[in-house]
Amino acid sequence: MGGWGGLRINTTPSEPLGLWRIVPLARPLARGELIFVCPPRTPEFELAFARGYLRRGLCPGGVGPLIKSVAALSGQRIEVGADVRIDDERLAGSVLRASDAAGRPLVPFAGGVVPAGQIFLHSSFAGSYDSRYFGPVPIDGVLGLARPVFTVDP
Repeated sequence: MGGWGGLRINTTPSEPLGLWRIVPLARPLARGELIFVCPPRTPEFELAFARGYLRRGLCPGGVGPLIKSVAALSGQRIEVGADVRIDDERLAGSVLRASDAAGRPLVPFAGGVVPAGQIFLHSSFAGSYDSRYFGPVPIDGVLGLARPVFTVDP
C-alpha cells in the first residue's frame, strides 16, 4: 500500500481496491470504525509479510498499514472457535479458515480479554488476515480513520 499526503492506495482484497484517505482521529475509537493501523513488529506479522499477506509501506519494519474494522475494544472478551464471538455475541463474517489460499496452515488466535491499550480487528472478507489469526494489536498503531476516495470492489 503506497501513498502521498494522507492518501493511500489499497492493493489488498480485504477492503475495496483503490485510493483511500487517512483521516486523523481526535477522539477515542468506537467499535465498527474502519481504520488504518500499523501492525506491530511480531513473529505473526513477520510470517504474514513473508507469505505476502502484507505489502511494503510506511509502518515500522517497512510494511504497509492495514485497513480493518474495530471489532472489539480493551476489556471485551473474545472467543474463537468455528467463528468469533465478542462478549458472547457472534461477529458476522468471522468464520475461521484452516489454511490460506496457498494451502498453508492458519493458526487462530487463542481468545481472551482484549488487553488495555489494544483493539481487535476484523474484515468481513472471507480471506482476510485479521485478529482472528494475529489477536489484538496496540491502539497506538492507529493512523486514523479509513475513508474511500476512489475504490472498486475486488
